Amino acid sequence: MNNKNVSPKSLILICSILLSISACTLPSSNGTPSLPVTDFSAAAVQKIVARVNDREITAAELKRAEKILFANKPGLQIPMSLQKDFEKQVLNQLITTELLFQESQKLNIKDLDKQVEAKLVQLKNRFPDSEKYAKELENIGLDEKVFTDSVRRDLSIAYLVNTKIAPAITVSDEEIKKFYDQNPDKFRQEEQVRASHILIGVDAKAGAEAKKAARDKAEKLHAELLNGGDFAILARENSTCPSSKQGGDLGFFSRGKMVPQFEQAAFALEPGGLSNVVESPYGYHIIKVSELKKAGTTPFLAARNKIEEYLKTQKTNSAIDIFVGEVRKNAKIDVLL
Repeated sequence: MNNKNVSPKSLILICSILLSISACTLPSSNGTPSLPVTDFSAAAVQKIVARVNDREITAAELKRAEKILFANKPGLQIPMSLQKDFEKQVLNQLITTELLFQESQKLNIKDLDKQVEAKLVQLKNRFPDSEKYAKELENIGLDEKVFTDSVRRDLSIAYLVNTKIAPAITVSDEEIKKFYDQNPDKFRQEEQVRASHILIGVDAKAGAEAKKAARDKAEKLHAELLNGGDFAILARENSTCPSSKQGGDLGFFSRGKMVPQFEQAAFALEPGGLSNVVESPYGYHIIKVSELKKAGTTPFLAARNKIEEYLKTQKTNSAIDIFVGEVRKNAKIDVLL
């Protein structure tokens, strides 16, 4: 089932791709497969691919940046014919990041050590234990010291952006309203339902006996629900879907996000309605719909803050480009790739 949720970026990460590489943000441990371990050999570590003033960028850094970029963009594929161009683009981003970092060193950043320590704790807490954290560092070619230095660089650049670039960015009410009026497609809201389900999972290739046992269990649970059983409790105790931890709640979703059998049943229900047992390639579902959002257009006032944030991000990225362009004029940059 494919229920996608997108979280907005905070201002401190407004540098977008420029910082997404340099930040060395570890891939989340929420079940997304990590990329294969890269061979960071001694030769790769020592090879220099660029110099930015007196700072050298190694091939190992370049490969690590590529790996982090792929981890942050699942499904990204680069044809072999474009590999060289891709490497040059990533290297250019590393050079840009280095220029920003060097500029940040001209500032007095208070309590940077405490900020770094707090950020490291936050990142480590994303992992269930220290072993998985250490393994992820190893997978992207980092040790604790290099990772700590990377976090320090990220926070330094963020400070530069947030104190020297972002404060000058303003978005007027007229700009926000103009964007809303000129992009109606972005504010159309599709019909959505909020549903919970209990899944009795069974492999689609399982035999008739296993499928019958799963269906019988689903039918028994359905009967319990019709007799007043608590849906959330029965989901936590019986559902094989990860949503069982939330009492089966899948949140809101629109058409095209779930498998057809599940979608058809969910959208046919009224709020408070309970489906019969529904078969899908995942097994047998019992679906309960709690809320319905009809198709329509998001009102301007409801969209205003997000539009303002988006326009600020666009303007800030443009301002960063201009800032880096000025810094480049006085920098000594040698590309050796």
